[in-house]
Amino acid sequence: MQPDSPASSESGLSPSMEQRAVAVLLVDLRQAWPMLLVRAVLAVALGLVALIWPGITLVILAWAFGIYAAIDGITQIIDGIRRRTQPRWWLSLLLGLLGLVAGAVALVWPGMTAIVLAILVGAWAVVTGVGEVFAAVRQLRSERRGGLLLLAGVLSVVAGVLILVWPVPGAIVLALLIGWFSMLYGIVLAVLAMQLRSAAQSPPGLVSPSA
Repeated sequence: MQPDSPASSESGLSPSMEQRAVAVLLVDLRQAWPMLLVRAVLAVALGLVALIWPGITLVILAWAFGIYAAIDGITQIIDGIRRRTQPRWWLSLLLGLLGLVAGAVALVWPGMTAIVLAILVGAWAVVTGVGEVFAAVRQLRSERRGGLLLLAGVLSVVAGVLILVWPVPGAIVLALLIGWFSMLYGIVLAVLAMQLRSAAQSPPGLVSPSA
């Protein structure tokens, strides 16, 4: 960002203030993209397990989801604590706690029926998606890129609603639903993480708040 750019005069910020803002943004991006990439890898791994072995038992499916949700929740909790000086940092913390609880339930009670597991996964996906949509809308309003996060949130909500309202006849159908959702969700998160990584590695003068 050039000190004497039109955006600088319009925003009313001094060059030193804008340089500090860019520095803070770079630190935030460098810290954010690894968390997203971890979540993406976990989601893709869960999707591959569910799609490659759709005939797995409910116990294994519950364990796979439990491990994914728990680690994903821990990742979001860490991200929320890291952002505790920023507005609405509690949203990541809350979503992380919910994910951790959902994962713990699946791990402690792996013998649940397909319907109960579907309700657990569906509810988790809807709540997570709503939180991501909320965060994406805030980013878009502040002229930051939130399109991919919005897409991830919408995918999560749609998948969650589909899992909740569609009667699941058994573990195979549930595994396929979870598998396809996890794969698509993970791919979107991975692309978003790579975008943030590229923005974090850009020279300070080329980074803007819209990154």
